[in-house]
Amino acid sequence: MNQSDEILALNSVSKRFPGVLALDNVSFSLRRGEAHALCGENGAGKSTLMKVMSGVYQADEGELVYKGKVCSFGSSVDAEAAGIAIIHQELNLIPHLSVAENIFLAREPVRGFFIDRKKMRADAQALLDRLKLRIDPRQLVKNLSCAQQQMVEIAKALSLNTEVLIMDEPTSSLTESETGQLFAIINELKRNGVSVVYISHRLEEMQHIIDRVTVLRDGKFVSTDDFHAISLDAIVAKMVGRTLDEKFPERYSKPTDDVLLRVTDLCRKDVFGPLSFDLKRGEILGFSGLMGAGRTEVARAIFGADPLTSGAIHLGDTEVVIDSPIDAIDHGIAYLSEDRKSHGLAIRMSVAANLTLTNVSALSNRFGFIDFAKEEAVAKQYIAALGIKTPTSKQIARNLSGGNQQKIVISKWLYRESKIIFFDEPTRGIDVGAKFAIYQLLDKLASEGIGVVLITSELPEIMGMTDRVAVFHEGRISGIVNTRESSQEEIMHLASGRQAAMH
Repeated sequence: MNQSDEILALNSVSKRFPGVLALDNVSFSLRRGEAHALCGENGAGKSTLMKVMSGVYQADEGELVYKGKVCSFGSSVDAEAAGIAIIHQELNLIPHLSVAENIFLAREPVRGFFIDRKKMRADAQALLDRLKLRIDPRQLVKNLSCAQQQMVEIAKALSLNTEVLIMDEPTSSLTESETGQLFAIINELKRNGVSVVYISHRLEEMQHIIDRVTVLRDGKFVSTDDFHAISLDAIVAKMVGRTLDEKFPERYSKPTDDVLLRVTDLCRKDVFGPLSFDLKRGEILGFSGLMGAGRTEVARAIFGADPLTSGAIHLGDTEVVIDSPIDAIDHGIAYLSEDRKSHGLAIRMSVAANLTLTNVSALSNRFGFIDFAKEEAVAKQYIAALGIKTPTSKQIARNLSGGNQQKIVISKWLYRESKIIFFDEPTRGIDVGAKFAIYQLLDKLASEGIGVVLITSELPEIMGMTDRVAVFHEGRISGIVNTRESSQEEIMHLASGRQAAMH
């Protein structure tokens, strides 16, 4: 490689946290105008490495070379000023500010002593137009969908006129159409000489944009290869240290005729419905459909997080009224949000505290004080059962990888002994090895008689892990099909509203 082609390099970098060696003598190089994928299982060190690149962390050993000079960024602000921007996996927007205010936060254009809001909105609109997004720059971020918020993050990064753009799971909340728009933008940035570091567990999509791929495992460098000179199976084998012959585990759970949950004519005005479905003991029921079709909204309403306009919910033969999440929890219904950081975890609390958060009363004595020895015992039980990688149960949840955080969220509902669990995008941002473990867990729960609803945008997950699938289109269920008698094509037809089916 011509040395002048290299814009950024990390040489023999190590980074330690209490009880964890996150990076161990890792080297990485980035050429001008290339998209370089960074791959590895959760906990492999990808996020730590990109945070060293972008000034969020400083390396304990090794050096960062940027534009031929050894640098040390004291913060992400310093890195941004030098031309390095990062889009984190977990969204980092202020919900009560507008889209334009978020994009230009702390960089607002001014006229005299005042913010030039007209120019700020116009500049934000230009960026949104570049991404071909129909989003009003005056709209509050809290009113946007998860996918729209992700695209605002991308617009914010592009507004910095960066030379190095680091993207951590940028397509995790995007539809196929939005992903295509993003890839077009990335390829345009490459043509303009911008370098992209790209982290994603969706290996198949990388062929459209990636030039080289570097694999990390357990905090160590494994290899760097030209992307089109290596197979996806070979990349996976390097990531996990073994070959993965099967993407989905063998299913042991078997649906019965015992109906755990029956929903009849459920409706939330102007959002979804009326719609009806049932969930049987021992089955995994899929919710499929395009982004915004109403899948998450239905789950949240059944969980009591959003109000219902009409309809009935039966648990077995008994009709129940659910006005709040507390009502739902008391009835044995759990919901795992697609946004685990905001709605699933107390990220500043310990692993043990998070694991037991939904059932604190089971740990408390008659005076209301928590028995911390019991909390520790419960935490160790679930850490072992789900294979949560943490140096100790006292570790702060925010310091764990995304996959391990997801396992904590699942554990807290298992400890509550939930009877029905809605899993909303449970493998979002999780590596291939951890996905397999989550799939095994879903099947295990169903085989133990727990009702499982799997909400996912990934059709392979629907086909590989569900018994039946309810397909949503514009707030209604356009069909409920037996998965083994269906196909991805039929499900996509239903999701597009082109035909109706009921198997």
